[in-house]
Amino acid sequence: MKSIYNWIILLAISLVAVSCNDAMDLSPKDRVSAETILSSEDGVRVWMANLYYQAPFEDFNYNRVGQHSGRTNTVGIYWDQQTGNAVNSEFNHLIDGGGNYTWWGSGYAFMRDVNYLMSVVPTLDVLSDSKKEEILAEGHFLRAFGYFKLAKTYGGVPIIEEYQTLTEDPTELQVARSTEQETWDYVLAEFDKAIAGLPESRSGSDQYRASKWIAYAMKSRAALFAASVAKFWNKAPLEGEAVDLGLVGLDSSLASKYYSQCMEACQAVMNSGKYSLYKPNPASTDEAMNNILKMFQDPTICPEEAICVYAYDPASSTTYKGHCIDFWCNPYQTRDGGPHPGRMNPTLDLADVYEYYDKPGQDGVIVTTRDGNTSDYNGFSASTEYLRFDTPYQIFEGKDVRMWATFILPGTEWKGQTIRIQAGYVKPDGTPVIEADKASIEVNGVTYHTFGAASMDDYSGFDQSNYSCMTRTGFSFKKFLSPTTVENNNNLGVSSQAWMEIRYAEILLNYAEAVVESGSGDKALAKQCLNATRRRAGHTTDIELTSENVQRERRVEFAFENKRWYDLIRRREFHEVFDNTMQHALDPVLDLRVDPPKYIFIRKDILREVRLDFDEKYYYNSIPGTANNGCVQNPKY
Repeated sequence: MKSIYNWIILLAISLVAVSCNDAMDLSPKDRVSAETILSSEDGVRVWMANLYYQAPFEDFNYNRVGQHSGRTNTVGIYWDQQTGNAVNSEFNHLIDGGGNYTWWGSGYAFMRDVNYLMSVVPTLDVLSDSKKEEILAEGHFLRAFGYFKLAKTYGGVPIIEEYQTLTEDPTELQVARSTEQETWDYVLAEFDKAIAGLPESRSGSDQYRASKWIAYAMKSRAALFAASVAKFWNKAPLEGEAVDLGLVGLDSSLASKYYSQCMEACQAVMNSGKYSLYKPNPASTDEAMNNILKMFQDPTICPEEAICVYAYDPASSTTYKGHCIDFWCNPYQTRDGGPHPGRMNPTLDLADVYEYYDKPGQDGVIVTTRDGNTSDYNGFSASTEYLRFDTPYQIFEGKDVRMWATFILPGTEWKGQTIRIQAGYVKPDGTPVIEADKASIEVNGVTYHTFGAASMDDYSGFDQSNYSCMTRTGFSFKKFLSPTTVENNNNLGVSSQAWMEIRYAEILLNYAEAVVESGSGDKALAKQCLNATRRRAGHTTDIELTSENVQRERRVEFAFENKRWYDLIRRREFHEVFDNTMQHALDPVLDLRVDPPKYIFIRKDILREVRLDFDEKYYYNSIPGTANNGCVQNPKY
């Protein structure tokens, strides 16, 4: 939907250009007034485009503190780097609940513009009655979308449906916070109003605007969030005035109502016949991997799955109004001129979650030693009998191909290069040279290097002389990246791959979760939904419908799609996952004690990483400006 913004300026210029004399009469003359913009149907489209640009899509340009950071410059810091899925190559991250960022001001500015549009549309003679109804329904969608973001960030918030104008006494504009229940009920009711009036499909330049099915899909997400807060609130109950007033927190008795609304919305999408999984029945795991990889590289190939797409102007490579996933996340060897690549480092903790095909329904923990000990993270031990492998990727054979499509694994090919990720070597006498300074050794006439090659341009991991650009987990990142050279990648904002905000896989897994957590609904259908995404990934054995299986599937299916943060928030699991927690790496090491040399792997704490905790207050953000807006502050702030 982001591409809409790129024609805002063009349409605005057109509005002014249609009558030079009229334009000269405008006051002030350095801008176009709201009244003028909304005086034509094209002007309404301009206004709507700006609303989509402001809307809280959590796309490539969304950084760890939940803001659009100049729309492009994330500094290579992404939300998954605060969830256990990855770390940044340079920065250590505290789990800070969003830092100092707030969507409060931006959110209510967005709401004000939505409310203005909705107040004016009924009076516009330039629109037919049917068009007015459609635009008002779109306004309800955007309002629901915005309040959904506010609710999942703050709990209960002030609900303002009328366009407000300044008064001499600003306190007259103060609106008290609604309860969290009232806020979620309002969000879901607004989605229902959108569903009732939005068209079933869009085409042409309108293809990225809301439709009935996008509204249903977003409603399923919001209802699942509300249901989860109700069911799991008591896992991390808070105290204080905001709790006493119901401004944060939901009673467990509400869970079934919200789960039911989630299931109903999911079934509407599933029964519509409009959507399905992309390439749901691959003939092989290799085919499955290629299908999944291509889907994220170019979502335009999978309209059957991509329900809501946030698109970028194809010209962004020259106008720099795209995003910078390629700039920050390519491994060092394929940086295409980018000065600070390699910053997305998937963790061993995530790698361990991907199933092995021969062990369905359980975490695929990677075994590196003959005794099978997977809990020793203390580094290399000369007395340990390590499993040895001919290649640095052989250890991952049999793993769910979604891992192969998401990670760049050591020794695999990317953009025509072998990506070398090596943490060091063990000398023939058993001395380890691991995660150390660059060194080399000659054995039997062959020279071996600490990081797999002599030149920094020829490897992508562990070198601390260039630590900001080298993986420190043993893995680099692939999902979403362009498979070809990215021109001008030394500039921010040149990537133009589209972002799938909602895809059909989420509808399936939302339904599966709602059924298993509520104990109601069609359990057989829910099991089918759970296993459908696994079959698309090449699995041939179905697993049972359990909460654990659904959450594992969500984690691997949606890795790096900005879902896990909110999954941990809504299910009140963040403080359990991060409780003095150290994240882990898998160090590929060349063992020169044997001839020919083999690779061994060491499970260890991530280099330069710190232990992490999650303060339970971060389940809600701090309400800014309470001294002036009259709102009750959230607990523990």
